[in-house]
Amino acid sequence: MRKVYSTFISIILVAGSLFSTGSFASDPFPRAPRAELTPGSYCQTGGQFRYPERIRYCERHVGSGLKNDVIQAYDQELGYTVRSMSRREFKIDHYIPLCAGGSNDEDNLWPQHKTVYEITDPLEPLVCEKMADGKLSQADAIALVREAKNDLSKVDAIIKQIESL
Repeated sequence: MRKVYSTFISIILVAGSLFSTGSFASDPFPRAPRAELTPGSYCQTGGQFRYPERIRYCERHVGSGLKNDVIQAYDQELGYTVRSMSRREFKIDHYIPLCAGGSNDEDNLWPQHKTVYEITDPLEPLVCEKMADGKLSQADAIALVREAKNDLSKVDAIIKQIESL
C-alpha cells in the first residue's frame, strides 16, 4: 500500500508541475516558492531527532538580515516588489517546514504573502502530526507540502487526504 501511495504522490507532483498556480511577471510578490531561489533543503545541523523515522530537527533561527536577503533576492533576481510593500503582509516561510525536517538555510526560505499563508498554514501542523503518528513518511509529507505550496487550488484536497490517514 505504501508503494501505491508513493506512486500516487509522484503522479500528483508531475501533474502539479504542469498546471501550477505559480507567479506571473506582473505579480508584485510570489504566489509560490520559486525553484531558482528556493528549491528547499533539509536540516543538516540540528541535534534533535523526531518521529519514528528519526528526522533531524533544526530549531527556528532566521535572523532579520537573512529575511532581508531573501526578500532582496526575490525582488532583484525575479523582478518582484516585495520590499516596497508592507512587511506586515509577509512572513519568511520555510518551504520544507521545520517540523518536517526543513532547514533555516536561504535556499529553503521565501517571502510568503498573507493571502498565500492563510491557505497553506493549516497544512503544516497536520503533516507533522501524521509524521509523529507514523502515518506519513517524511518523503510523502514533503511531496504533499510542495504540491500544496506550488498549487494553492489543491490545498483543501491535500488536507482532506492527510486527515483521512
